[in-house]
Amino acid sequence: MADRHPTRVLISREQLDTRVAEMARQIRADYPGNLHIVAVLKGAFMFMSDLVRNMEGSVSMDFMAVSSYAKGTTSSGEVRLVKDLDTALDGRDVLIVEDIVDTGLTLTYLQEILRARNPRTLRTACLLSKPSRRKVDVGVEYVGFTIEDHFVVGYGLDYAEQFRNLPYIGVIES
Repeated sequence: MADRHPTRVLISREQLDTRVAEMARQIRADYPGNLHIVAVLKGAFMFMSDLVRNMEGSVSMDFMAVSSYAKGTTSSGEVRLVKDLDTALDGRDVLIVEDIVDTGLTLTYLQEILRARNPRTLRTACLLSKPSRRKVDVGVEYVGFTIEDHFVVGYGLDYAEQFRNLPYIGVIES
């Protein structure tokens, strides 16, 4: 097990609950009909779960897994598709749900893959955005929180597969 632990709370459970509910209302206002949500595993599973619990109406869900991080605190820059979707996207309104947008490389890769599958619309919601780390300009229509360049864990985000279960977003100092 890693010897690094979060040293402080960056975003509390209460802040997460409030902002995720706000985002769900905003997304539903933009997409009042059928919405197909694609969560990016593993980090976005808690965010997606709370997001859809705050939505009324018809919502379907699917999951993709991509890998861009090693067991460290920096992105490897290499993106691989680990698990693909189980359903088609053709003609559907699709929302990608991502935990964090850092360099933008992973999300750009995902958006390209999903656009090629002919959804009617394709938008992205991310819980956390780190614009200071961007290597590519990537579109994100719904952002929960914009944060500084910290390595964060909790609420689905991990360090070496640990700390996903924390009910808040914490910072691991380097």
